[in-house]
Amino acid sequence: MEMTMDELVADLKAQVIKQLNLEDVKPQDIDASEQLFGGGLGLDSIDALELIVLMEKQYGVKIENPEAGKTVLGSIQSMADHIMLNSKS
Repeated sequence: MEMTMDELVADLKAQVIKQLNLEDVKPQDIDASEQLFGGGLGLDSIDALELIVLMEKQYGVKIENPEAGKTVLGSIQSMADHIMLNSKS
């Protein structure tokens, strides 16, 4: 399943909302470059674990290095970049 970057970003927004039960948030409310933690969505460490699981299950991409995880999970865009670089599809 090949996706363009725009399709992946849109899909990620929808998946993040679903995974984290962000009931009052719509995909268009999320700026792809906005910080996910301490920023707009105000996510916490539990949410980070959920996002790691989401990336593994939905996209088959792992975050091997915990330090890299902080960068990868920085924004929807950084997650999409990581998925595009590491996707085996």
